[in-house]
Amino acid sequence: MIERLRRFARRMQQQLQVLYLASRDPRTPLIAKLIVIVVVAYALSPIDLIPDFIPLLGYLDDLLLLPLGIWLAIKLVPAELWHELQARAEAQPLSLPKNFRASVVIAILWISALAAVAYWLWKGLNG
Repeated sequence: MIERLRRFARRMQQQLQVLYLASRDPRTPLIAKLIVIVVVAYALSPIDLIPDFIPLLGYLDDLLLLPLGIWLAIKLVPAELWHELQARAEAQPLSLPKNFRASVVIAILWISALAAVAYWLWKGLNG
């Protein structure tokens, strides 16, 4: 079981490296690039949807949301480009440290989402 989790984590890390390369490749379609940037930023950001210190729930976002985001981003990148970038990532692995800019992007996304929900509720109650 633990070995399976380690393989899963290694595979996700490699996929994030490929997605990082896809975010910088001009052949990546715009919508795919936007999704890729959000997924990589979320993965590299120390800010989580649910803080990790909350037992069990704290890792739900890492175990569910991140793989779903990676899956969606992979589906949006053209297959030939994906395979080419995957080969490049295997030949020359990257180090993807936590990133302050990624934290800012994620924080802006969460603040925007919360503001949109608050506005929607306010309009619903007053309209």
